[in-house]
Amino acid sequence: MTLQEAAYARHSVRAYEDKPIPKDVKSALEEKIADINARSGLNFQLVADEPEAFDCFLAHYGKFENVKNYFALVGRARDNLQEKCGYYGEELVLFAQTLGLNTCWVALTYKKVSGAYKTERGEKLALVVSVGYGKTQGTPHKSKGADTVCEAPENAPLWFTEGVKGALLAPTAVNQQKFKFILHENNVVEAVPGVGFYAKVDLGIAKYHFELFAGKENFTWKE
Repeated sequence: MTLQEAAYARHSVRAYEDKPIPKDVKSALEEKIADINARSGLNFQLVADEPEAFDCFLAHYGKFENVKNYFALVGRARDNLQEKCGYYGEELVLFAQTLGLNTCWVALTYKKVSGAYKTERGEKLALVVSVGYGKTQGTPHKSKGADTVCEAPENAPLWFTEGVKGALLAPTAVNQQKFKFILHENNVVEAVPGVGFYAKVDLGIAKYHFELFAGKENFTWKE
């Protein structure tokens, strides 16, 4: 399964089988996490066989079941931490999908468990992603029309329209899809976050999807 195929196949899953992640799959995840951390300066971690974070009222209210594994998205508390966690977290999420795993982005409906993950000085846990073997494969979310999340001339290049389509596959908080992509001259693309809870995380996730489908070689991001 390619990452693009994973983007189509992956949907949020909150209920998991009582099935451990095999050692070889864990090793693949740890290797991917190490690669992401080296490139991003983040401190993502796989927390395995830890049932306490999702054994709380909020998690039960959120209909999470049998969550014993999750990604702890940790990094330095800078202004762009949420966007970076969204961007690189989605890379990890889609990689997990290629391994046959299911995931769900989780911002509030869990509790922090002391000692389950590590934070260095100046770092904090931004959010987590549950991971495991889902009881189902989830269901697709409803998407806005492409014209509502982008600004571009009528003759916009194919890579841009494909990027927007890819971005609409991205998971966002309560499926808001409030991001916007604007095509400027010289193949410069501006990514604009919406307003709301975790909007910058959503933007990071959407930017990763846009790049995946548009091709990073075809454009540059507006600073």
